[in-house]
Amino acid sequence: MTMMKTKGVATVAQLAEFDAILDARSPAEFAEDHIPGAISCPVLSNEERARIGTLYKQVSPFEAKKLGAVLVARNIAALIEAHFLAKPKSWRPLVYCWRGGQRSGAFTHILREIGWDAHRLEGGYKGWRRHVVARLAELPATLSFRVVSGPTGSAKSRLLEALAELGAQVLHLEALAAHKGSVLGVLPEASQPSQKMFETRLWSALEGFDAARPVFVEAESRRIGKLQLPDALVAAMRAAPCLKIEACRATRADFLLRDYDYFLARPDWLAEQLDRLRGLQSNETLAHWQALIQAGDFRTLVEALLEKHYDPLYQRSQEKNYRYADAPVFATDDLSPAGIRQLAERIRAA
Repeated sequence: MTMMKTKGVATVAQLAEFDAILDARSPAEFAEDHIPGAISCPVLSNEERARIGTLYKQVSPFEAKKLGAVLVARNIAALIEAHFLAKPKSWRPLVYCWRGGQRSGAFTHILREIGWDAHRLEGGYKGWRRHVVARLAELPATLSFRVVSGPTGSAKSRLLEALAELGAQVLHLEALAAHKGSVLGVLPEASQPSQKMFETRLWSALEGFDAARPVFVEAESRRIGKLQLPDALVAAMRAAPCLKIEACRATRADFLLRDYDYFLARPDWLAEQLDRLRGLQSNETLAHWQALIQAGDFRTLVEALLEKHYDPLYQRSQEKNYRYADAPVFATDDLSPAGIRQLAERIRAA
């Protein structure tokens, strides 16, 4: 076991040594981002944290600390009673707050006084965040990416999932970002994570890869919905060799009608999302597409979107940003689940 540098204090490098990671920050801070696997154990609620902050600024630090001590002690007692009374003496928790200061310090002190070998994370969440940012600047260059390209509707995301099922290493950026990557890529029942949480998810994925094996990733732009890819990852992807999925427009339309079936069940929501193309397409074109939605003619709509919007946009983007011209082509006329798996097997065998 690694020796602790200071009694009761641990570093980011020692996270794996602990039985549990307790996040002492407020629920709102935890929701924005947290260390993977951490348990939310707020010593101040969102409202209490705001109240203490206001008191600190408008009255005095002393008054804020007095009230803070009362609230923190009360909340720590409730947390221990609700969650930790059954823990054995050998239990070793790690506690962190924003900077590794008062909130985690108070929690750690009480846990240690009980008899548990609790430690406070040096630098708190801010120290963890610096670690994630630093590693995201370093990790991509150590990996061998294979970039899956192909026009919209080529089932690239489903292909990545099939490759993963076959044992390949896959970085599924759209899954991590909870977004399908295009102007119509928003998912109706899922909100995107914060930028910080997205980067934490990226870090976790990249740290888990074997650098001796290729990593398959989709050819993405710098942004996926509201989220931005780290510069080092973009650079590594754009320098990597590509492979191109080639399917005719009718086959891709068939796939999109299946993969985006939630659009078809919510035509009003689809019409609202389609309005985001205003400025990219003429008013006349958009009016025609809206009329197709109202008529329920989704097949014609999808083929028109591919022809007039997605295919020209994708062609310009890929030729500009990726090693696209000399990419080996994997042609298919079957983007059913079985066809996608066969395509994945071909790619794995190439």
